Order: sequence, then C-alpha cells, then structure tokens
Amino acid sequence: MNAKKTHSDSAPGGEGRERPVLIKPARKRGLLARLRTYFLTGIVVSAPVGITIWLIWLFVAFVDRTVVPLIPESYNPSNVLGVSVPGIGVIVVLLAVTIIGFMVTNFFGRFMVKMGENMVSRVPVVRTIYGVLKQIFDAVLAQSEGAFREVILIEYPRKGIWVIGFITSNTQGEVQRVTPEEMVNVFLPTTPNPTSGFLLFVPRVDCITLDMTVEEGVKLVISGGIVSPPDPKAAPPPQGEEAEQEDAAQAERK
Repeated sequence: MNAKKTHSDSAPGGEGRERPVLIKPARKRGLLARLRTYFLTGIVVSAPVGITIWLIWLFVAFVDRTVVPLIPESYNPSNVLGVSVPGIGVIVVLLAVTIIGFMVTNFFGRFMVKMGENMVSRVPVVRTIYGVLKQIFDAVLAQSEGAFREVILIEYPRKGIWVIGFITSNTQGEVQRVTPEEMVNVFLPTTPNPTSGFLLFVPRVDCITLDMTVEEGVKLVISGGIVSPPDPKAAPPPQGEEAEQEDAAQAERK
C-alpha cells in the first residue's frame, strides 16, 4: 500500500484543506542482488580474519623452521611429547629476547653492549647498517614524547592537494638553524605499504592537526581511503521524525 503524506493546499480558498501526496514505496531488490550483497559482506568480514591467521601461521612456521633445529633433541618438547608442537620456536625467541633485555640492564651487560658497539663502529659497511637500524628501533619503540603520535594534513606535492602525514619529532640541528620558521619532521607514508615513504621538513604553521589516532590514520593510508574514520565533531545523524521526513524527501526526489 502506498504511504500518504499530507500538506496544506496553497491555492486560493484552500486554507485548512489538505491534499494527499503519494510516496512511492522503496523498490525491493531481487534475489541475485541480495545474494551479491551477502557475498560481499562475507568477504569484508572473513577476509581480514583469514589473512591475519594465515600471516601469523606463516610467521610461526618460519620461526619454527629456523629455531627448532638449534634446540638439542633432549630438550625439544616435540621429541619429549612425541608430537609436533607448533610455536616452540616463537616461545624460544621470546624467552631469549627477554633474557637479553634483563642482562643488558645491569652494569656488566651495558659494558658488553658498549664494547660490542665500539667493535661494530670500526667496520665500514656494518656500522652504517647497524646505526640506521638502531636509530629506527629507538625512534619506534622508545616512549619519546610526540613520536609517531600526531596525524596531520599537509599540502603535497603542490598547493591544493592534501596528504596524510605523521609528525615524528621537532626538527633540530642544522636543518632547523638554516630555516627561518619552526619546522617539524613529517613522515609521509605511501599506499598501501606505509613502511615506505618520505621524510619532509614542514613548517609547523602549514600542518593541520587531525583528531584521528595514529592507528586510524594508518588504516586510512593502507586502505587507500576506503576505511575512513568517523569525524568526532560531525553532527549526529537525524533520528525519529527528522529521519522519516528526510527519507520522504529523498523518495519524492526519486
């Protein structure tokens, strides 16, 4: 049955009278259209879960193939239990890294690390690779203030085109000395691989700080703009009578 909506007649002498306006009901979708929607929805839900499990399994299998052969057979849980136990290599790596971290926290451990770094610094190629990797891990894992915690918009590569960037720290050293304005170090990631990108020195006044978190910004970059976080300051969607009036207006326009 067609829904009816009434409004006052604007014709002369028509005050107080209302005439019905027919609103066409929403067109029902066919079976194939509904099946297509269900299929795409299933892909959206199951694909991330399946790919995540698959990647974790590949990582665990790779670590097991690399570490388990190094374990003496008498201490290998798989040999003791008589069945293959997946994840043994990952557990061994976690324990080894934890023990190393515990050892380097005392004076003797710090002395050994310092001596090892001095030896590495004398090897031309190795010292460059080690220095770059150490700086990257220190920047990512250290709890330094403002590191990778601010999402911004900047105009790049020209005026009028905006990109997502991440402030890593305030610019220091010679770069800040030779520039007249206050600069910040901005990491500009690429899509869909955010581990590669560009380092930009941008004036602070040219950066627009966003309310989204770093995790939401990374999702936006990886998805190529498909997964866009909601705007916390946007007006809430209409509800109740306002939503019905908006739906009726859209149906009239169709």
